[in-house]
Amino acid sequence: MSATSLSVVDAWRMVAAERVFTGRVPLSAFDRLAGLLEDTEGECRYVIEFGRDLSGQATVDLVAEAELPLVCQRSLERFLFPVSQRQRLGLLADESEEPALPEGVEPALVGPDGALHLLELVEDELILAVPAFPVSPGSAEVEAVWSDAEAEVEDEQPRINPFAALAALKDRKTPGD
Repeated sequence: MSATSLSVVDAWRMVAAERVFTGRVPLSAFDRLAGLLEDTEGECRYVIEFGRDLSGQATVDLVAEAELPLVCQRSLERFLFPVSQRQRLGLLADESEEPALPEGVEPALVGPDGALHLLELVEDELILAVPAFPVSPGSAEVEAVWSDAEAEVEDEQPRINPFAALAALKDRKTPGD
């Protein structure tokens, strides 16, 4: 299934039919994710399964797997970061239903028309998987040691009190006081 078929579906109809979507989509289809990547070469494999859990809660089980091209923050070189995200979403018609969700189930608010953007669901999971500071597993650690001597040099410099000038004005007596 391509990115075009991963558009908008009626969530409630998909739950009733227990639909399953599987396929691959190029990383270039994810506009928000593209800003976090070195480039958009590659693809994401996904499985999206609609249904109900034992309590009757409408759910979406989502699996997204990809190798994301990131820049290592140590070496500044491109590397592939493997991602395998698995998430269960509880479909909600209203925010007030969220406290009833079982533990480990993330809320997904569905609009009054039942519209659910499948491509955005997959993209959200990939974005959440990107580390804040990507580091390639094979990169060498930078050897830098913070010494207390550097901190002491900064402390030895006299600090200028910005309010000293105000104190001098306050202490000056004006004629007539």
